This record gives sequence, C-alpha cells and structure tokens, in this order.
Amino acid sequence: MQPKGAPTVYHVWYYGWMTALSTGLGVLPFMFVPDLDKYWIGVSNAVAAGMMIAASYSLLLEGITFEDPLDTSSLSTLQRTTFGAIVGLIFIHLSTIFLDAHDDLKLGALQNADAKKVLLIMFVMTLHSLSEGIGIGASFAGIHGSELGLFISTSLAVHNIPEGLAVAIVLLPRKVPKLNAFLLCILTSIPQPIMAVPAFLFVNQFIPFLPCGLGFAGGAMAWVACFELLSEAKEDTNFLTTAVVSSISLWFMMIMQNFIEVGTR
Repeated sequence: MQPKGAPTVYHVWYYGWMTALSTGLGVLPFMFVPDLDKYWIGVSNAVAAGMMIAASYSLLLEGITFEDPLDTSSLSTLQRTTFGAIVGLIFIHLSTIFLDAHDDLKLGALQNADAKKVLLIMFVMTLHSLSEGIGIGASFAGIHGSELGLFISTSLAVHNIPEGLAVAIVLLPRKVPKLNAFLLCILTSIPQPIMAVPAFLFVNQFIPFLPCGLGFAGGAMAWVACFELLSEAKEDTNFLTTAVVSSISLWFMMIMQNFIEVGTR
C-alpha cells in the first residue's frame, strides 16, 4: 500500500516492521523437515555460508556504488565502504576471540560451539539490519519518498526471506524449536523499523554513514561465512561437498537478488 501524500513517521514505522516480519518466512521451508544428523548440519552450514557470501558481496557493492544527492561526505563511497568492511572484519574477529574464551557459553538449550555459532549468526545478521533500516528511512525522505520508499521496502521484504532462510538453516539443525527459530529470524531484523524512523527524521545526518554501515555489515558477514560456517561445514562433510553446496547456494542467492531487483522496479 503506497502512502497517500507525503510519507510520515507512521508510514516508515509500518514498512520497517513489514520488512522485519518477512524475515520469519525463511523458516517455512523447514516446517515439515525432520531432525538432521551431523552430515546434514554440515550441508546446512555450507548453504548458509553461500547465501551469506552472496549477501556480503551485494552489501559491499551497494556501498561502493551508493549515490544520493544528500550525501555530503568528502570521502568517496569506496573509501567509506572499505573502512566499514575493515572495521567489521576486526570487530567480528575480536568477538570470536571473546566467545572462544568462554567454554561454558550457553544459549537456552544450546551449549559451547553450538551456542557460539548461533550467537555469531544472530549478531551479524542483526548488525546487517541496521544499515537496511537506515536505507528504509532515508528512502522515504525527499520529493519522491512515497514511490522510492515503497520500492525499497518491498525489495527488502522479499530479500529478507532468503536471509531468514540462512538464519533458520543454522538454528533448526541445532535443535532450536521452529517457533523459536521463527521469532529469532524476526529478531535479527528488528533494527529495521527501529533505525528507519530516526533515519527518516534526520536523513541528512544518516546518509553519509550509510556506505560505512553497508561495508561493516558486509565485512562481518563475510568473516562468519568464510571462517566459521565453511570451516564447520568441511569438518562435518568434506571439502568437495562444502565447495559444491556453498557454490550452488551462492549462485542461487545471486540469482534471487537479481530477480528481486528486476521484479521490484
């Protein structure tokens, strides 16, 4: 539903929640899937890694090619995106070191390595939603806010479904109940409505930092995919299976992202 007249905070809040709730739909393909053994957990990690690498690439590309009349920064988008990516890599690396130092880590019924993996995925996907929330809020500003805001929100809502799928792939094989996985998927996108409102109200202040945020999310996501999920997938399966499955998953996610981009224009 396109806003009538100039968009308001209520429109931004509504569409922010629409995109957040769509993330939970990623759990639907698993509603009737039985429990998975160790091998299939490894396959699931490879699938999630491929999706996250594709998403990371898209975030970095979006940051580098970002253009907006309200962007008044003296630094290029390449510089800001690169800086954000480096900070994201360092931040997740330090977070991993911190989690590794706590062997008694627990998250509900999950313990140790499983709890660490779930926390990392949840953390990274939540951070990534911050930049998307800013994008939603900024898109509703300006004279074409009604049309652009609807376009961006719809794109993100559809895009969030495979992202929810990537989260669900990590959660469900680790015995997380399906309802909990559904809620946790939505939780990773909560920053979208929360960040959309201040970005809409103070768009001039937020826009210059968007490439940094996209780079940060892309760098963090790439680290977890390459150094956590792919490593664990190889341990639970083998190198060939991990390479093939993650490549197919990456290819599928890239096709999906291109389809969303073309379909929502």
